[in-house]
Amino acid sequence: MKKILILALSTFFFMNADAQVKKIDRSKRPVAGPAPIINLKDPVIYHMPNGMTLLVVEDHKLPKVSASLIIDAGPIKEGSKAGHLGLMGQMLEEGTTQMSKADFDEAIDQMGANVNLSSSGASASALTRYFPKAFELMAQALRHPSFPEAALEKLRKQTLTGLKSQEKSAPVIAARVNNALAYGKNTAMGEFETEESIKGITLQDIKDAYNNYITPSRSYLTFVGDITPAAAKALVEKYLGNWTGKKLTLPSIADAENPASSEIDIVNVPTAVQAEIRMGNLVTNPMNGSNYHAALLANYILGGSADAKLFMNLREKHGFTYGSYSSLGSGRFQSMFDASAAVRTDKTDSAVAEIAKEIIGMRDGNITAEELATAKAAYNGYFALSMEDPARSAKLASNILINDLPKDFYKTYLTKINAISIDDIKRVSKEYFSEGRSRIVIAGNADRIIPNLMRLGYPIKKYDRYAEPVVEKPADVNVSETPKTTDKISAYSIVEDYLKAIGGKEAVKAITAINSDISLDMMGRSFEGTSKQMNPNKVSTELKMGAMTIFKQVFNGTNGYMVQGGQKIDMTEDQIKGMADEKAVFPQLYYTTSDYKLDYLGAGKVDGEPTYRLKVVMPSGKTSVQQYSTKTGLLLQEENTDAKGEVETVNYSNYKKVGNILFPFSIVRNSGGQEIPLTITSVKFNEGVTDADFQ
Repeated sequence: MKKILILALSTFFFMNADAQVKKIDRSKRPVAGPAPIINLKDPVIYHMPNGMTLLVVEDHKLPKVSASLIIDAGPIKEGSKAGHLGLMGQMLEEGTTQMSKADFDEAIDQMGANVNLSSSGASASALTRYFPKAFELMAQALRHPSFPEAALEKLRKQTLTGLKSQEKSAPVIAARVNNALAYGKNTAMGEFETEESIKGITLQDIKDAYNNYITPSRSYLTFVGDITPAAAKALVEKYLGNWTGKKLTLPSIADAENPASSEIDIVNVPTAVQAEIRMGNLVTNPMNGSNYHAALLANYILGGSADAKLFMNLREKHGFTYGSYSSLGSGRFQSMFDASAAVRTDKTDSAVAEIAKEIIGMRDGNITAEELATAKAAYNGYFALSMEDPARSAKLASNILINDLPKDFYKTYLTKINAISIDDIKRVSKEYFSEGRSRIVIAGNADRIIPNLMRLGYPIKKYDRYAEPVVEKPADVNVSETPKTTDKISAYSIVEDYLKAIGGKEAVKAITAINSDISLDMMGRSFEGTSKQMNPNKVSTELKMGAMTIFKQVFNGTNGYMVQGGQKIDMTEDQIKGMADEKAVFPQLYYTTSDYKLDYLGAGKVDGEPTYRLKVVMPSGKTSVQQYSTKTGLLLQEENTDAKGEVETVNYSNYKKVGNILFPFSIVRNSGGQEIPLTITSVKFNEGVTDADFQ
């Protein structure tokens, strides 16, 4: 069966520095300059009668004003209605009791303003002359939302589509399970939205959430720009002065426990082309704590940049990944230290060992003076540069109030950073980087990963994609004991059984053209299209969003091209060779010819179903490892590797009869972490396809 190809284009931006005119001695590291002096302008602060705190940073350099409202409710447990707070926030932008969404959006566009709302606050920005109106619209949306039922259904559908598109995304699964296991999936910081929870949300849930959490209590409203404190206060009194709501109390949340000893928690994602690793532990790191600045630098040295230890080890030294980083949370509530990487499946165990090695090295104090100096320089430069933005100054001012920080916290920030020693880094590394009590969450192809992970000596626990423990059940066929070669199983027999399973070799040979209608839901958008194929290897695929063609690919058997964004691009020589690999709309008909090399690799599994694994070396040299069900003979998955070593996985399911032929109506492609779920909506054989389709 000819694969339906979708082209995903990525744009990379590179910065090139001009050579310096002066002669430089590159054998010597430049001497660091003195730390920048930070002069922060203190905001004017008003405490409003309704519980709101107003901060104003006056700056008349540009004729522009922005306002940002933060409602400090803290973590909120949503329970069986997880996701309803997010939907409520989106509903605030669906019109007011005075204006429809269309009229509201048009009023904002006419001013060239920006007005945004969410479950945790709102913002507005505009040129000075338009700002009062923009602020009025923000206040109107905040105080008088209309909450139309139709809007909830629209947003619900978009959310469900997004969840569906992420269903087999290893990065999403790893992040979700990591949080759920660390904090507990029934806690505010460990819970997550599901299809069931989103479907169960009612309009009344939205209204209740609004009444409970959209309130001036514990709110901080910051003005920045071309406005005086008196004018800002007057605007607030006019549009939000009589705003009232429930009084919020910051929740008290008990700390969760790290595991008694390090463990591997693995989630099987058979379609994953890489293994997603999250290794870390929970920490308590308040911003007003004595270790805060040293902990920032320690994390930067370990994994805060492309010069850090993790990146230099896993990418530059070993080539396991495109990048490896770490992060360290902070704040009033328990947070997480997390070291992460997306690595080649066959190097998962080695990558885990190297991450642990670097963490242990930090704990042992293996930090050089150069590494510490680099980290300090990075913070000096970043912090000083960020102070050029008045909005940053305003945010820091509200941070001081929210986190109960000393008034001079940011004025002395770089002084404290530059006073950190190597001994300080070693001390905080021992406290915050707990290699001995960490969770190592891995999402990937468990069947290929687990055997090598066992050598590391960590206990291994299995979880499903929603952080539920996996209980192993006896399989009908013990594939682990299936011999690699037998009298009944061979590469030839696998191909023959597949052709028989889908309808018989003679019936398959009779099909010379396929005409398919396809649909694709990604990133909240729906696409429709067609795919036409004709023997020996002609293909034409087109995707549309409405009436607009967003992608087209045509191959006439000799040459081809692609159209994306209105630009036509001829296929390269390598792409042409790849397209010519398939000599029929059902290429398995030719697998046993001399153009292909086959090898039976033994038993496997796809989503728990026992399979036979067949290696196919294509005429172009590309390798495809295909898995066929031991029960049905149907193709369930193929993992394709090109000459550059790039891997894509394709899963086939939902086989239905079209005439006398079984055809997969669900095809999910995963390449470079991007999942493309295609649904076949209709299929016709030997009709509706002509040579003109491939011109």
